[in-house]
Amino acid sequence: MVILLAGSVAAQATSPDWNIRLAQSMPLLGHRNWILVVDSAYPLQTSPGVETIETNASQLEVVRAVIAAINRSIQVRPIIYMDAELPFVTDDDVPGASAYRAEVGQLLHNYPVKSLPHEKIISNIDAAGKTFHVLVLKTNMTIPYTSVFIRLDCKYWNADQEKRLRKKMSDAAIK
Repeated sequence: MVILLAGSVAAQATSPDWNIRLAQSMPLLGHRNWILVVDSAYPLQTSPGVETIETNASQLEVVRAVIAAINRSIQVRPIIYMDAELPFVTDDDVPGASAYRAEVGQLLHNYPVKSLPHEKIISNIDAAGKTFHVLVLKTNMTIPYTSVFIRLDCKYWNADQEKRLRKKMSDAAIK
């Protein structure tokens, strides 16, 4: 019981050095891993591969650091998802929502951003966390539906290359 509790505490920690943990994780992460930059109310997930770190930092600061770390890596590139609900969160309901949308849009302008309903993204993360590592960086953001979900993909091998490889393998099996 003590060992299980210790393992659970290690996977969900407060770290003023979250950027050090990010740097340590980057060489180990590959395609199918995820990095999440989430608001303060994001739920603590219990899938075995999900590691949650409280950053006590701003959302945009953490997104900026994560994107920079991914760009410096030799092995991965980002596939970015955001909540489909975010465009419908108004300043009347949550002051600052429009400013955040503009700022995160500017920060991510070089990347295609896919939009899915929040529950679908969480379900995808839960499923991935059963097999693959998911690094969750919690921020001090208090606007809902602002999380940035980054699925990592291989930087040096793309979908077209994979398709050609599979076709060659299929053609070779026929002969």
